[in-house]
Amino acid sequence: MPASVFFENKLLLAMPVMMDPRFERSVIYMCTHDESGAMGLVVNQPLDQLNFKGLLEQLSIETEDEVPDVAIHAGGPVEPGRGFVLHSADFVQESTMIVSQTLALTATVDILKALAKGTGPQHHLLALGYAGWGTGQLEREIQDNAWMIAEPDDEILFNTELHLKWPRAMAMLGIDVAMLSSDAGHS
Repeated sequence: MPASVFFENKLLLAMPVMMDPRFERSVIYMCTHDESGAMGLVVNQPLDQLNFKGLLEQLSIETEDEVPDVAIHAGGPVEPGRGFVLHSADFVQESTMIVSQTLALTATVDILKALAKGTGPQHHLLALGYAGWGTGQLEREIQDNAWMIAEPDDEILFNTELHLKWPRAMAMLGIDVAMLSSDAGHS
């Protein structure tokens, strides 16, 4: 794989040969990827032990009204106490990282306050933790057939039930998940 190929603003789809159980059937939105490494958010794993209201209470964020039900995702095993909001680019703050024309990433308390008030971005996905790779690590995993690459899709990112994100993302590539094998092949 040429060193100049990067996968920022792409989806990584775990293949059946994925040996790490934390990433089995994962769909990861790639926020950054360059020569020094990569960072992405798992978008199809729930974080069941915490709800949005509980998160706001832990962070001492006071709310005036009823708090909306915002799902919290397990974004990955790195820094699981750190929060990120992947969202539509209709909401931008000074600290927001623009990833594409339509998607952005914000990791501040202000976006949580906006979500609690219902004034945040139209589409959003809240995740605690992230998936990270060191220099060359992701490229090696792709060469080992651990990941497929797909274009991002707002419908899959924001509007698809968690258990359907992986098979639907695979179907976008023309892959029938029932036909996948856990045996890796190399040419």
